Amino acid sequence: MQNVDLNLLIALDALLAERSVTGAARRLGLSPSAMSRTLARLRQVTGDPLLVQAGRSLAPTPYAEALSSQVHTLTRDAQAVLRPADSRRLDLASLNRTFTLRAGEGFMELLAAPLLAAVTREAPHVRLRFVLKPDKDAQPLREGLIDLEIGVLGTSAPEVRTQLLLRDKFVGVARIGHPLLAAAAITPELYAACSHVMASRRGEFLGPVDDALEELGLVRKVSLVVPSYPDAMRIVRRSDLVALVPRSCLGNTLAADHAAILGLESFELPVRAAEFNISAIWHPRLDADPAHRWLRDVVLAVCRKAYP
Repeated sequence: MQNVDLNLLIALDALLAERSVTGAARRLGLSPSAMSRTLARLRQVTGDPLLVQAGRSLAPTPYAEALSSQVHTLTRDAQAVLRPADSRRLDLASLNRTFTLRAGEGFMELLAAPLLAAVTREAPHVRLRFVLKPDKDAQPLREGLIDLEIGVLGTSAPEVRTQLLLRDKFVGVARIGHPLLAAAAITPELYAACSHVMASRRGEFLGPVDDALEELGLVRKVSLVVPSYPDAMRIVRRSDLVALVPRSCLGNTLAADHAAILGLESFELPVRAAEFNISAIWHPRLDADPAHRWLRDVVLAVCRKAYP
């Protein structure tokens, strides 16, 4: 398409609408002489006079008349395609799209329903598909299999975009009435002496607190490993095991009524545990997509509301 000049299409649309070289030039911000040269090029390209003198105005030839509506449609569509993404109007009421999100089970259990409610209030035809996170491989983001990931940034892909959703940290949980919770102070020794359930997708027996315990000469006994934090919380609720979970898994508050519903009580760990970021992660090819940007804003708003 080296010989195709789309500017000629815009000029032809203006000429057919104005039936005047001067009027078309004014519409496009050109000089009348420049528009006359453009009309000459159009005649050469199409092999038709297109517009001929008729008194003080120009009259379209039959060929130009036949082209008129098609040219206007093509011009409008070309301008829409080449318009910056920021200027495109997003019609949420008619948006019909499925977004695939990759997130941990804790996020899904707590926030999938509020997120869907927030999405459907604005875009009733949008659907969400959640998939589990077996790892942090960025390839599904690159290939478009996943639109948005929620979690701790750990991918080796330097090109991904991120947005902080919340700051999180690990806390201990035990069933209500657990002997550990009756202690005047939960010491590292008391904590290590408990039997623990560990949440690990890879089946590992070591977690974020084990290095800190080792520095104190302590080793905790991990009796059970399960795939997810919700699994660990369900087991803790019905046993004397204790678990280590992100605070976000317990909701935004640990008030008495909330704890009673869960059947759990949380406690601050007696050893250091660094905070970490939970982020929205996406591939830059979706950075300027209006619908995807709207989804990111909704996810952020839901997280901010849940964890103010």
